[in-house]
Amino acid sequence: MSLRTLVVDDEPIARHSIVRLLRADRDVELIGECGDGASAVAAIRERAPDLVFLDIQMPAMNGIEVALAIGHEQLPATVFVTAYEHYAVRAFEANAVDYLVKPFSRDRFRSTLDRAKARLRSVALPDSAQVLRMLETLGRREYCERIPVRIDDHIELIDVDDIVWIKASRNTVQIHLAARSVELRETMASLAGGLDPRHFARVHRSAIVNVRRIKAIHPWFNGYHIVVMDTGQELRMSRYQHDSFIRIVGRR
Repeated sequence: MSLRTLVVDDEPIARHSIVRLLRADRDVELIGECGDGASAVAAIRERAPDLVFLDIQMPAMNGIEVALAIGHEQLPATVFVTAYEHYAVRAFEANAVDYLVKPFSRDRFRSTLDRAKARLRSVALPDSAQVLRMLETLGRREYCERIPVRIDDHIELIDVDDIVWIKASRNTVQIHLAARSVELRETMASLAGGLDPRHFARVHRSAIVNVRRIKAIHPWFNGYHIVVMDTGQELRMSRYQHDSFIRIVGRR
């Protein structure tokens, strides 16, 4: 069989890891990669893959929103990929093909791919309507209201409403408040998964802003924009974050 497969993950390293493992299997035809939810929806609709490896935690449009946008009639067999075990278990309970919790081993990936092949050969494919019903419930999750940050010998709770913007710095993030910044030992991707996408948007690969703290957006050059925060800080918005730009402008 030729399993037409699409890989969706906003983290290039994670995406390339899955792609590399898929290319080692002669039964798999890799038909594309997507780094964001909007392009994933377009690719699924246009290319009709047999199987999708779909990351749950993505900014702007997460994996749950991608699945809901596609709808049960077009939703392909789906393996959900996540860094959080509780999301994975819920997806599995929804009768998804399988789930992968990052980081995963080669053997675990092989088991998942074998399971996907078996399900696609069988007439008893996952009930897409059931999957979507469970994802609708999961999609109504509560987002972080406060973030615990270790400061010297104590833990300080930061209200997310007080966050102006967040900067990625290797395996840590810098949370910028109005008058100071604090460092959190967490990746940008994992932190973004707990932030309400209605209020936080990625404007650059290494920057997320609180859209309620945006004062102005100015065009720059070559499709870039400058985002001015209410603190006076100016951040460059990548031209590849067009979806975030549209969402921010649409809200204001």
